Amino acid sequence: MNKETKPVIVSKKLLFPFIIITSLFALWGIANDLTNPMVSAFKKVMPELSNLQASLVQSAFYFGYFFMALPAALFIRKYSYKSGIILGLVLYAIGAFMFYPAAAYEDFNFFLISLWVITCGLSFLETTANPLILALGDKRTSTQRLNLAQAFNPVGSLTGMVIAQVFVLSALKSDDYTTEAYNALSSEELSIVRENDLGVISLPYIALGILVLVIMGIIIFTKIPKTPEEDKMSLSESFKKLFANKNYIGGVVAQAACVGSQIMCWTFIFQYVDNLNATYDMNITATNFNITAMCLFLTGRWIGTGLMKKMNPSKVLMIFGFSGAICAIGAVVLPGVPGLISLVAISIFMSIMFPTIYGIALKDMGDEAKIGSAGLVMAIVGGAFMPPIQAAILDIGGDGFNDVSFLGYIPEVNFSFLLPMLCLIVVGFYGFRTMKKLGKV
Repeated sequence: MNKETKPVIVSKKLLFPFIIITSLFALWGIANDLTNPMVSAFKKVMPELSNLQASLVQSAFYFGYFFMALPAALFIRKYSYKSGIILGLVLYAIGAFMFYPAAAYEDFNFFLISLWVITCGLSFLETTANPLILALGDKRTSTQRLNLAQAFNPVGSLTGMVIAQVFVLSALKSDDYTTEAYNALSSEELSIVRENDLGVISLPYIALGILVLVIMGIIIFTKIPKTPEEDKMSLSESFKKLFANKNYIGGVVAQAACVGSQIMCWTFIFQYVDNLNATYDMNITATNFNITAMCLFLTGRWIGTGLMKKMNPSKVLMIFGFSGAICAIGAVVLPGVPGLISLVAISIFMSIMFPTIYGIALKDMGDEAKIGSAGLVMAIVGGAFMPPIQAAILDIGGDGFNDVSFLGYIPEVNFSFLLPMLCLIVVGFYGFRTMKKLGKV
């Protein structure tokens, strides 16, 4: 009697294309986490910005995903996955190079446009790479395969964080002044500081643009395999099947909540730490804790991928979602460093969410997965809408982070992390619902 062969996550025949496509996951991780600290950086360089205005950095960055995801899917349907990747890299590079004139004109809106163009490119890459990874092998291991590829995204994220700390945040001259001293500078002195700091902010993006062009050159000469699902279904059929798929619609909502929670936790940890430093006379470096969070995120991704070999991915998602929500409650109610530790710990549980939701939502799809992928990438817009809402909570009592206390002791910056908690509950519930309905995924 022949035993059924256990499916491998990646076959030797498809290993090289898998590696090439997986490199893109690290590439957009760099952009994501190089940008997260920019909310804090622009607030320091341009103190006239409110917390809400500074948070528009994230709105501009993540709105590009929403705007370009569907056009990217239509482009890929008409041409090919490889064409989508190349166009995405071109847009990525253009947006990165636009930081040079943005710094020269010292225009915050110009920076926002540059970030938006970058994510238009990232939207092409994510709309292409995620379903392509799912298709590069046995359907039974598709979710594991995507989690494996996504495990390299935090490597790029860590790189982006280190670049942000070493080459941007630590090099800002405006950070050497207190608010009062900065406001007391003459107009000429302010001009010199601002010109220097905006140049510091733009330099890593310009270097990133050069790296993107190098990778694009490699991709051009790489053969990307054609997937068997191509060119089978009309566009109207795709939309009809997707809108009738409750599992998919729930996945889009869960994905928006997932990305919103990630961006809020990794963006406003800087304000959380600033408040701790001011309240308890500490000297904590936020980036160090953000890097720790990303290391835990990477560790959680590997642990979660391993768990899925023996456990229903939906069940893993449920456990991680509700556990993350508990940590978010800790970030709200625990004072001092314990609250910060709880905030950092959330990253362990956010680790497997994006690719797992992706794999569950696209389960058993054929050609409609291309348009379905666009909807899940468009859901990344949760990262555009949620941070401004959290920033608005920070602005309740003024520009500070502890202008208002809730329940007599919870600073407004801590209280704002109720938003990630709610998002993580949504993700946990999606895992629970799909575990009941879909069984083994």
